[in-house]
Amino acid sequence: MTSVADIVARARERPRNLSVDDLARLVALEDPDEQRVARAAAYALKCRVAGKLVSVRGLVELGNICSKDCLYCGIRRSNANLARYRLSVDDVLRMAEIDAAAGYASIVLQGGEVESEANTAFIEECLRGMAHLDLGVTLSLGEQTEAVYRRWKAAGASRYLLRIETSSPGLYARLHPADHSWTRRADCLAALRRCGYQVGTGVMSALPGQTPEDLARDIVFFGDRDVDMIGMGPYIPHPDTPLASVPNPWTDADRLRIGLNMIAATRLYLHDVNIASTTALQALAPDGREQGILAGANVMMPNVTDVAYRRQYQLYAGKPCLDENADQCRTALERSLAAIGERINYGARGDSAHFHARIAAGGLAGSGRM
Repeated sequence: MTSVADIVARARERPRNLSVDDLARLVALEDPDEQRVARAAAYALKCRVAGKLVSVRGLVELGNICSKDCLYCGIRRSNANLARYRLSVDDVLRMAEIDAAAGYASIVLQGGEVESEANTAFIEECLRGMAHLDLGVTLSLGEQTEAVYRRWKAAGASRYLLRIETSSPGLYARLHPADHSWTRRADCLAALRRCGYQVGTGVMSALPGQTPEDLARDIVFFGDRDVDMIGMGPYIPHPDTPLASVPNPWTDADRLRIGLNMIAATRLYLHDVNIASTTALQALAPDGREQGILAGANVMMPNVTDVAYRRQYQLYAGKPCLDENADQCRTALERSLAAIGERINYGARGDSAHFHARIAAGGLAGSGRM
């Protein structure tokens, strides 16, 4: 069997220099010494690309009304045990002001998937209303038409995160009702690239029936799609979902281990993309997000949504920071990052280095292999 040290040495030479078998080995690592070797190498690459800095995007959870019925998601349309809400434009702009005052310089507008003219216009109004704040704006609002993506880009959005959830159409079909389409989701990623966004995607790990090879192919998918940002995390069951009743061999310790291994393997394979250390890691360990940074991630998304709404926006069980306001979240984040020798990249948008590199190399923002 190829040693982890040999895999890491090849990974350092250049991006995309590992095979599916290499990546599957990294994702499945259980030996603590081998994990340390892989994560230390990934962290060194992260520091080379981004320094000992963490780019931060304040997260605004716009609402939990969703047209999708994904079998794993707490805000799925069939969940009757959920009080639905939607922020007003004034609410969103007030939270954007909080984000700007915190010095984050970037914001994420996330919400359930809704396709309607009213929703499209609502997002446009929010984007135009916050234009004076000069924030880097990421949208995470699911599948839309290309025309809608173009409208939001024209209104001021610069990044879009659309998680594919798994690169396997077969596994995707087992996680979603029959009216959900993996092909449409992949086509939306192509449309976002044509529209000139910094394009992000991601997957869940430690799903029932998922293998290390599945996750390795997910990482190759990121490279084949030439994406700029990765947002991924371990699957954590939500009690009000059908998937929660499906037997799953993974313990919380397994989920954390695999989630961290995925960050390290993705950094070693792709080098210069933005990788988020997600709150799902923190749900599995108090220092889970910091462990994610030390495994190669370089982005965090502290919540700036009013505390009153956070319990209604739980995609999985055990979501952290439900009762901490934006100032408390920032103070805690500063302290926890300082403990690992990192600091917040205040005042900087933290755009994807990969995005800028491919534009400089002649890969126009609206073109590419999608």
